[in-house]
Amino acid sequence: MLVELGHFALILAFGVAIVQMIVPMIGAHRGHAGWMALADPAATTQFLLTAFSFAALTWAFVTSDFSLQLVYQNSHTDKPMIYKITGVWGNHEGSMLLWVLILTLFGASAAWFGGNLPTRLKARVLAVQSSIAVAFFVFILFTSNPFLRLSVPPLNGRDLNPLLQDPGLAFHPPFLYLGYVGLSMAFSFAVAALIEGRVDAAWGRWVRPWTLAAWMFLTVGIALGSWWAYYELGWGGFWFWDPVENASFMPWLIAAALLHSAIVVEKREALKSWTILLAILAFGFSLLGAFIVRSGVLTSVHAFANDPERGMLILLILAFYLGGALTLFAMRAGAMDAKGVFSTVSRESALILNNILLAVSCFVVFIGTIWPLVAEIMFDRTLSVGPPFFDAAFTPFMVALAVVLPLGSIIAWKRGNFDRAGKALGAWLILAVACAGLAYAVQSGNSALGPIGLALGIWVVGGALSDLWMRSGRDGWRERLRRMGRLPRADWGKAVAHMGMGVTIFGVAALLAWEREDIRVADIGDRWSVGQFAFQLDDVQRLQGPNYVTTMADISVWRGEEQVTSLRPEKRFYPVAGMPTTEAAISNGVLRDLYVVIGDPQTNGGWAVRVYIKPFANWIWGGAILMALGGCISLSDRRLRVGAAAPKKMPKAVPAE
Repeated sequence: MLVELGHFALILAFGVAIVQMIVPMIGAHRGHAGWMALADPAATTQFLLTAFSFAALTWAFVTSDFSLQLVYQNSHTDKPMIYKITGVWGNHEGSMLLWVLILTLFGASAAWFGGNLPTRLKARVLAVQSSIAVAFFVFILFTSNPFLRLSVPPLNGRDLNPLLQDPGLAFHPPFLYLGYVGLSMAFSFAVAALIEGRVDAAWGRWVRPWTLAAWMFLTVGIALGSWWAYYELGWGGFWFWDPVENASFMPWLIAAALLHSAIVVEKREALKSWTILLAILAFGFSLLGAFIVRSGVLTSVHAFANDPERGMLILLILAFYLGGALTLFAMRAGAMDAKGVFSTVSRESALILNNILLAVSCFVVFIGTIWPLVAEIMFDRTLSVGPPFFDAAFTPFMVALAVVLPLGSIIAWKRGNFDRAGKALGAWLILAVACAGLAYAVQSGNSALGPIGLALGIWVVGGALSDLWMRSGRDGWRERLRRMGRLPRADWGKAVAHMGMGVTIFGVAALLAWEREDIRVADIGDRWSVGQFAFQLDDVQRLQGPNYVTTMADISVWRGEEQVTSLRPEKRFYPVAGMPTTEAAISNGVLRDLYVVIGDPQTNGGWAVRVYIKPFANWIWGGAILMALGGCISLSDRRLRVGAAAPKKMPKAVPAE
């Protein structure tokens, strides 16, 4: 009964979305206050109904209701409870319901926290947001209904994909969707502004917190996915330029450009057309990601579905919204004249260069991701675009971005001065070059990638610290430290996010340049050296898990005559799903990870063992955490949370005595 109520609530939410899409938009056009006011309760109702529907589906998974087709296909009674819950979105239908839930949540949030928005703009934003929800309600109800029943309920289910039965994957999709779908708010603001024919500094301030929240969630989601790939797939890598990885990375790059561009709109009322275009493209790339993950047209180790027909429907949604928004953009482009004037050497110019680098790097990733499909359709050729292409084509733009970032943060608005920036950053430049030279001299036979990454990391982090220091005034250092503590949270958030990027750049470069790898066949009792550590295969056991059987090795790690740790890598097999998984054993450290994988038994005896020493691996995700934390700090700044200054209240008149 609860499942049927959840299905009915989803249908009701669809109906409310249609009303919210039409009535407030007409009201904004005709100036009917009552019609526009309908948007707020409609957005809240739409979210509550969708939330109830999602809760009903979750309850079906928790109680193992195998009369529901989706539960039968993605759950099992022996599965741990956390994976029963995450099984809700570990499939195509459930993940699309989560998508719509988050979409309606953002719409409701705009209704709850958008009190300072102009009435007409708010009505149009909520109407556009609801129109997106309508498209996805249609997609779910008519092609991907999660509430379909089986005529004869089976006794047990087919289990969830074993690769998804992992804590990292439990939280990765929700954060990723919060980022993907959060960019719909930037899209709605852009389309509403185009309909209204007005883009100004206030609009730039209103759109920033929504974009910042989406970018922050997307950063966390990408980091969780990278971390999962690092320890779960057993390949020892953190990024493989997989189509699904690229699907989330492209909107992240465009969202980062949008954030910086919106600052120029807010501060200088320039780059209006470019900012609107980025807002449209950011959500367009999110929809493209949904198409890639669900269509099956591009091969990936962690796609949700392999259904070209449903993928084509998502492509039609993408074409309708992206095409319609771009058409409206072309019609209104003349009404978005820039007011701010600035010189070549200025923060505006640096932010434009920042935008160009981010946009072109996104285009490079897009071409590399989509080109195999284009080659197959147009030239009937099967091509594979792998890491060598992406590394060679993408890296130069990120290096240039890292070089520009500190300068752009320090140069003044409108008319800057390189001399002032040089004085502030000169010491950091000398330190960066000196550390790079030292690293290059110490390492033996390795590439220059590590020293360059070290120099860029120091440069970016130093630039962020210098920016804070310069904003604290010109008094003594104690007074400047005191003032730094009172700087706006947005300034601190920007600095922390930039420092996070510097840390990640160094972590990536250090890992790629200084990693050590050893692959061998080892018998029980064998000991071998990798770098300064010795590894010994002590034992291999076959054990029973909750819903799997595992081959677990016991490998001790030594430094000289002292045992450092003991690692237990596993090779699991899930009988219900009929799939094996590799569970790497990792000894995490601040300066290095020890990474061990056990393989299959060999015909001539012994076991395949892979050992990696991964320097500074955790700095990659530590930097991502700092970037997300910086976004969170900025979002807590009242100037962003309110969107625009609230009107001052007039003092109450004091009656005459």
